[in-house]
Amino acid sequence: MDHTEFDMRAGRAPERLYREVARVLTQRITDGTYPVGGRLPPEREISAEFNVSRPTAREAIIALEVQGLVDVRIGSGAYVKPSGGSNVARFDVSAFELTEARLLIESEAAALAAVNISAEELEELPRIVTAIEREGGDPVVAEAADREFHLLIAGATRNAAVLHSVRSLWDLRQTSPECVLLHAKARTAKVKPVVEEHMLIVEALRTRDPARARSTMRAHLGAVIEHLLFSTEEEAIQRVKKAAQDTRARFARAVAM
Repeated sequence: MDHTEFDMRAGRAPERLYREVARVLTQRITDGTYPVGGRLPPEREISAEFNVSRPTAREAIIALEVQGLVDVRIGSGAYVKPSGGSNVARFDVSAFELTEARLLIESEAAALAAVNISAEELEELPRIVTAIEREGGDPVVAEAADREFHLLIAGATRNAAVLHSVRSLWDLRQTSPECVLLHAKARTAKVKPVVEEHMLIVEALRTRDPARARSTMRAHLGAVIEHLLFSTEEEAIQRVKKAAQDTRARFARAVAM
């Protein structure tokens, strides 16, 4: 390809690479390189062409899906939709960007909360973790309890700006189309809030050790990023399995003829 169109070596921040890939794919949809009804190249080909990771290629496709430009079909691929969106690629916050921001901010919030949290708040946290576990079968309710858990810790910092920042990040998670879509994919892959990770955070706060509270929160949110990666990988695996099953069925019919 013409690297004046896209060049990952041009000093762009890595977390923005998927947007650069999505812009080029959007332009190709607009100019007819990928016609309506046509299928986009597979993730591995996009990854190789743009010299980016598979997760970055997945994020680019998710961005196009959110904007209504493509229809992602399990076991088949991403197909260009008719009259699907603007000629200009628009982007919101991605789930990976959001969780990275949460890792940075909420880890420090946990450290500050460790020295300011009240005995009553420490007693309340396990109740919320129990609610997360009990409501695991209902992801919407479980996520509401998860939000309550993290906002209680942010409030325990006794810093209104920190609480506002953490609440804003959670609001973004629930309103950003890209975040909503990827978390929905995670639920489909049966990725749920991990109770054990939350209890480790509670135990760290009980010791009132800022360093321990910070590290357990970082570990938890680092695991969230891994879960999101797993969910997109799981979807890709299911596409491969579906394609393999279709191939087996086709050859089985041919043999039976």
